[in-house]
Amino acid sequence: MSQSAKSIFFFGIYVVVLGILLLFVPNALLGVVDVPPTNEVWIRLAGMLLLILGYFYVQAGRHNLVPFFKWTLVTRGIAFFFVLGFWLCGFISWIIIAFWLGDLAGLIWTWTTLRKEKNL
Repeated sequence: MSQSAKSIFFFGIYVVVLGILLLFVPNALLGVVDVPPTNEVWIRLAGMLLLILGYFYVQAGRHNLVPFFKWTLVTRGIAFFFVLGFWLCGFISWIIIAFWLGDLAGLIWTWTTLRKEKNL
């Protein structure tokens, strides 16, 4: 597995874990990021979507789907700026920004490894 594939694979595992947490113990995770607990189904639907998205990342990493890796640079970068905007507007806590800094680090890992592998 190439280094860029590993970055995508491990990001997928991270997303799968978040999805499982939101599916089965959503309020535990919400409490960590300073969001009020909820019994509404939307949070579990978000967990389901993360689980599915994580599956795509894991499989793309396993199969070295370089075009997918490049697509994620765009979408993960855009997502970071959305979350940053949500924080600047006061919609979310700074703790969520800390989580997204980890996502940003993953984006940078993927980007640097794609450059080293001469795939960018």
